[in-house]
Amino acid sequence: MFIPASASSIDRRAFLALAGLASTLVLTRPLGAMASARDSTRRFELIARPVQAPLLGHVRPPVAAWGYGAGVPGPEIRLRQGERLRVEVVNRLPQETTVHWHGLRVPNAMDGVPHLTQPPIAPGQRFVYEFDVPDAGTYWYHPHHRSAEQVGRGLYGPLIVEEPEPLAVDRDLTWMLDDWRLTKQGQISETFEHPHDMSHGGQVGNLVTINGVDRSAFALRSGERVRLRLINAANARLFALQFSGHRPTVVALDGQPVTPHEPADGRVVLGPAMRVDLILDAVGKPGQRHTVRDTFYPRLQYDLLELVYEATPLRARPLETPVQLPANPLAEPDLGGAKTHEIRFQGGMMGTLAGATLNGRPMNMRQLMGRGKAWAVNGVVADGHMHEPVLTLERGRSYVIALRNDTRWHHPIHLHGHSFRVIRRNGQPTRHREWQDTVLMAPDEGVDIAFVADNPGDWMLHCHILEHQSGGMMSVIRVA
Repeated sequence: MFIPASASSIDRRAFLALAGLASTLVLTRPLGAMASARDSTRRFELIARPVQAPLLGHVRPPVAAWGYGAGVPGPEIRLRQGERLRVEVVNRLPQETTVHWHGLRVPNAMDGVPHLTQPPIAPGQRFVYEFDVPDAGTYWYHPHHRSAEQVGRGLYGPLIVEEPEPLAVDRDLTWMLDDWRLTKQGQISETFEHPHDMSHGGQVGNLVTINGVDRSAFALRSGERVRLRLINAANARLFALQFSGHRPTVVALDGQPVTPHEPADGRVVLGPAMRVDLILDAVGKPGQRHTVRDTFYPRLQYDLLELVYEATPLRARPLETPVQLPANPLAEPDLGGAKTHEIRFQGGMMGTLAGATLNGRPMNMRQLMGRGKAWAVNGVVADGHMHEPVLTLERGRSYVIALRNDTRWHHPIHLHGHSFRVIRRNGQPTRHREWQDTVLMAPDEGVDIAFVADNPGDWMLHCHILEHQSGGMMSVIRVA
């Protein structure tokens, strides 16, 4: 159950008064020295460690969490398209970890998947990730080791790759959306990978934060144009945001440009790990307040925050400059010559999966549940990150993958190392043929994706509801 506004409104308003309506909702300062003309490498250090996070505002006791650096989320990494990124990760956690660069088309050795692409980083040890960044857009970083716990404790941060000529906006902001399951004592619940969560919809928390704080308001000025980068960092919560009094324009999905359009039914939908870039034109008048409401779960609807208009307008009306983003250098799949494969996602409560194979042994659902598993990909249950690939693809060839959700639950399916076009849903062509790296599948839905298998290596394909991932809904696609 979501924490009702009446239970926390006084503390949140007090925090708002202390911090001001214009409290920063984005970290924009570079972590390292700016690249010189002779060196296009951006250098950063990320220290994974326990932190005290003011999730409930600075007038409430902090929450013991894990973060990169001083808090949650980790510092924003921002660089330009085509530059090289070098990040030294220091592990000061009590367990092993890795860092995955979600959505970036990185070399396989830099993908951050434990045992599959690298040994886990032991406590007290360091690991250096270094790669070129080919695509502009909104991405993020997080562990791929014990993800349900480590991400659930707050280990994540935004990674923004700017276009050579960014859109003309007044502000470029990032909102990392997350939810937390807190105990009555105001601390993170230790119920990670609970069997009920794992076999149902995943761990949905009772507190929602934006950039690590329970916010109640966001300041706007009449006439300004904001590029708002939304990142869903939650373990399992799906968001469907409605901006009352406003008509935001979607300009990118999962970092990749899309034909500018208003979201269907006025709702901006993000499954876990998904990103949406919006152009938000401030069309309200000074002194007005407009609600941003999350309506995804009918019984758990709540007001995320209010858009509060300051007394002084910026201009008479927002900018009218173009908002179409330039395309990234993605290889266009040849649908006429593409080979088609089918992948089925199975299991969960109220599903039809009677049994599946775990570590080479056929098991029924009761046996699987006894081992902390409930999900399968093409009849095989993942146990860890190392297993035989569900598909082996020829490097440089175009493929259509027919994804089929044979369950009663939503699944945001993420493919590492590639972006793909979403070309059909339930047999019907998609309107925008959008590029994505994480596609949300509704119960019993079929989604066809197409891409060129141009990045060699073994790549994870998994549900990004992290309890589903740990519960077996994970596989490997090999590109060779």
